[in-house]
Amino acid sequence: MTKPKTAHVDLDATRGRLDVLGLGYASELLEGLLNEAVKDNHAPHVFLDRVLAAEQSRREERRIATSLKLSGLPQDMTLGNFDFGFQPGIDKSRIETLATCAWIRAHETLLFQGPPGIGKTHLAVALGVKAVANGFSVAFYRLEDLLHAMKQDAEVPPRRLKGKKYLKTSLLITDEVGFQTLSRQEASLFFRLVSYRYQRGSMIITTNKSVKDWPEVMAGDEVMTTALLDRLLHRCHVFNIKGRSYRLRDLERALKH
Repeated sequence: MTKPKTAHVDLDATRGRLDVLGLGYASELLEGLLNEAVKDNHAPHVFLDRVLAAEQSRREERRIATSLKLSGLPQDMTLGNFDFGFQPGIDKSRIETLATCAWIRAHETLLFQGPPGIGKTHLAVALGVKAVANGFSVAFYRLEDLLHAMKQDAEVPPRRLKGKKYLKTSLLITDEVGFQTLSRQEASLFFRLVSYRYQRGSMIITTNKSVKDWPEVMAGDEVMTTALLDRLLHRCHVFNIKGRSYRLRDLERALKH
C-alpha cells in the first residue's frame, strides 16, 4: 500500500516577506514554530503570537546589548552579584525599590557617599544596568573623563550643547567625585552640568566626600557649592555607606592562601 505523501509547505515566500519587513529572527524560526504549531494543534492566533514574541524578544536583547555598549558601563556589576551580606548597612529593599526606575521617570538624583572600596560604584553601575533594561538611556563617566569632555565643549553655546551625551541621556552616572580638587573652570563646568540636568534628567554620583566637605572639592567656592547642592539634593536619595572595603577583604583572602 502506497503511503500518502506528506504535504510540503513552501515557506520561502513567507520568509522573504518577513525579511522585507525587517523580521529576520522570525524568519529564521518560522519553520520550527510552524512545526510546533502543527504538532500541538495551536490556533492560528497562538502561532502568530509566538512568531511575533520571538522577534520582539530578540530585538529587546539586541537593544539592551547595544545600549549597554554605548553607555560605557563597566561589565559584571549587577544587583545579583552585589554582596549585601558584606555591607549590612545598605538597605537592600531600598535599593530594590530604586531598581524599578521610578526615580528616573521623576528626574530624581542618587548620591552614594563613603570611603573607597565599599561598593558605591558597583551599586551605581547595577542601577544603570537596570535603567537600560527598563528602556532608559544611560551614560557612565568617571569624573576625570567627564571633565575632559566638558572642557572640550567649554566654548560651545548652550543651545548647541543639548545633543551632548552627558546632557541628553536619561541617566548620567558620575563616578569618583571628590578624589581631586577641581579648578575653578572645572567647578564651573560641573555646576553648569548639574544646573542643566536639574529636573530634566537623573544623575547618580559616587563620592568619598560628605556633603559638608564639597566646598573644598569645588575650588573652595562656597557660594557655588551651595547653589550646586541646592539643586543636587532636591529630591535626592542619599546613601551614607560605612563598612569594610571589598578590595581589602579580597586581599585578606588572597593572603590566607
